Amino acid sequence: MLPLITGAVEDRSARGIAAAVSRLITAGRLPAGERLPTVRAVAGSLGVSPTTVSEAWRNLTLAGAIQTRGRSGTYVSGPAMPRFSRLGRPPVALACDLSTGVPDPALLPDLSDALRRIGDGRWAGSYLDEPVLPELEAVLRERWPFRPERLTVVDGAMDALDRVASAVVRYGDRVLVENPAFPPLLDLLQSLGATVIGVPLDESGMDPSILRDLVVSRPPVALFLQPRAQNPTGVSMTPARAAALARILREAPGLLVVEDDHAGDIAAAPPVSLGRHLPGRTVHVAGFSKSHGPDLRLAALGGPAAIVDQVIDRRHLGPGWSSRLLQGVLLDLLTDEKVAAQVAVARTTYAARRTALLAALRIRGVPAGAADGINLWMPVADQQNAMVALAAHGIAAAPGAPFCVTPLGSDHLRLTAGLVADGYDDLAGALAAAAFPANRGSGARGRGHPHGWR
Repeated sequence: MLPLITGAVEDRSARGIAAAVSRLITAGRLPAGERLPTVRAVAGSLGVSPTTVSEAWRNLTLAGAIQTRGRSGTYVSGPAMPRFSRLGRPPVALACDLSTGVPDPALLPDLSDALRRIGDGRWAGSYLDEPVLPELEAVLRERWPFRPERLTVVDGAMDALDRVASAVVRYGDRVLVENPAFPPLLDLLQSLGATVIGVPLDESGMDPSILRDLVVSRPPVALFLQPRAQNPTGVSMTPARAAALARILREAPGLLVVEDDHAGDIAAAPPVSLGRHLPGRTVHVAGFSKSHGPDLRLAALGGPAAIVDQVIDRRHLGPGWSSRLLQGVLLDLLTDEKVAAQVAVARTTYAARRTALLAALRIRGVPAGAADGINLWMPVADQQNAMVALAAHGIAAAPGAPFCVTPLGSDHLRLTAGLVADGYDDLAGALAAAAFPANRGSGARGRGHPHGWR
């Protein structure tokens, strides 16, 4: 065991040792349950200090790759179940599936006219053409919340986050995210071996005081956030909060801000971005799945050339570019006044649905939050019991635990309020009874803030 580990280490820094052990675990050469050599044994064999190996072991523990069992020693962890898989659809079809986090298909624009107009081959080009249609890039730049040095189009928001994270995050790097956060992002960062640290939210966005402490104590390499309609809480960052966060982040000049504006045009809040204050250190991702259609599989990515060019260059070794045919569809949709009106109707409809469901819950004393977007974040006394109780009513919800970097003050469920077009009173009654069954007789009275912010 010891020769296997020491033989795999090329870089004898804490990060290099952790990366080497991680590769052995991923390759199956260090199987789950295997006991690792002691810190002193590894340090002696490599000729480094025990402190260096201890830091490597700490990074591996935070990444979930190994676990310490007190005096019994340190062992390789079993493969962790991805957070995203814990959000899977219910095992049986339920009449009201609010676990999905997807837009209402009835509120998406009809693509027929756009497909008819761009299906004449006008966008058929060469492999050597620019990755983004010039006409689309011009429209995107007009919509951008700050002036990006470089802009490209990729295959959806998660593709953008994956490519940016892969370009800037190395094993053991500290990365800040919102708490709660989007589970696939947490899975992505864990797969890269990042040490992920959650920053709590309030009604205006990330908590500045906690962010300042984290930035000053040991500067992270990146901060990932959702500026509008945060998934799962629905929080939208205010311009004043963006300015406050930017002042703090200036104290960490090497930190990159990555913004996932996934809700796009269905967000009720106006566009806001840290890029207005830190344009040379902000990568902004504009998604179109919620507003114009998930099957477009397109998102725009803009920011400093040093980062965006890495993404463009790396794609040459894979897909090369995102379909120019679909880019043409998106261009048509973004410049069609009829489609703009349809998206505006969707935005207003989602807002009305959130308001109606929140009002029905408020009457029953349930302090849920759904400030923007399509999701509702609801505290519950017990996550598992609440999901079982809702399933008995034919209602599916997403568990809150996979969204949490660290535990919040209470359990939560995420529900896709944007899919609820009617029956608010009946749904609210079922949600209230499931959330706090002990208070069923007197009206459910939730404990703590609806977002679990503190």
